[in-house]
Amino acid sequence: MESKKIIELIIDENDLQTGIHAVSIVHSPAIEENFIALSKHEIELKEIDTEKKILMGAALIPNKQILRADKDGNGYYIYFSDQTVKQASELFLMRSNQNNATLEHNEKLQGMSVVESWVIDNPEMDKSKEYGFNLPKGTWMISMKVNNEDIWKDVKSGKVKGFSIEGYFADKYEMSTSNNVIIENLKNLLQLETYNDYPQEAIENAKTALRYVEQNGWGDCGTPVGKARANQLANGENISRETIARMASFERQRENSQRELGDGCGRLMWLAWGGDAGVEWAQRKLEQIDKQELKEGQIHYTINGKIWNGETHKDENGRLMTGKVHTEKSEFLYHAI
Repeated sequence: MESKKIIELIIDENDLQTGIHAVSIVHSPAIEENFIALSKHEIELKEIDTEKKILMGAALIPNKQILRADKDGNGYYIYFSDQTVKQASELFLMRSNQNNATLEHNEKLQGMSVVESWVIDNPEMDKSKEYGFNLPKGTWMISMKVNNEDIWKDVKSGKVKGFSIEGYFADKYEMSTSNNVIIENLKNLLQLETYNDYPQEAIENAKTALRYVEQNGWGDCGTPVGKARANQLANGENISRETIARMASFERQRENSQRELGDGCGRLMWLAWGGDAGVEWAQRKLEQIDKQELKEGQIHYTINGKIWNGETHKDENGRLMTGKVHTEKSEFLYHAI
């Protein structure tokens, strides 16, 4: 099966056209997060008999895949990094766009203003949690004041349910990006169970590799996947079960791990993959993950994001796959905890 392309969208600071120009009120938001209507029953008001008419919701969620189609009908995924989400939220206000709003990306609206804007730093302590949201760190949240009776009626009736951004962005990666890197990034976005409890020593090992590279370059060492791994670990990012399996399998390179940095690629790439601490953690973690039984009634997804309701089996490593028995057409399945 051909994997859909994945493209990171960024803001080109040299192009004043890029960025978010307006917030649209829509029935089906692309980020799949609905706003909520805040009333006197949910927040303390000075005028307790007057409905405040404020909407709160997510404008952008970092690293969330959004399916789109080109002019020929070919599907692809886009996403925004934490950095781009933060940058977009800042430029939106700096360019005084808080009063720009539309309905379903079509009709311009009057009487709509973004009155509050923030980026979630601590998901457990963020005030969005008080209103029932469960969103990741880096999510851009907004509150919008509704002085438009028609829109407020649509909100109350459920006709409109969320925010959707309007703007222009640049493609960070060309469509010709290495298929292996595209597939790995897509899997990481679809893979809902992720982990970041690897030891601090593994993080420091990756940082050591990157400091060496900053001064000396990669040379002929490492694949795009290996280089990406070093950055993931150094930044303490969450990684998927499949990534952990790759780390565990790097044990085969241990014999080259004791060389000095600069003596071939062995030591550099060993550190890039977390070194002794990272590889050994991955081996333990992989065993722990594969011993966990899947919950009954759990939703499973194929690599292209479609829900799988058919029969399943496990491969020799305990990974869930499509089909009752293994064939060359079997696909890995992904699931939420």
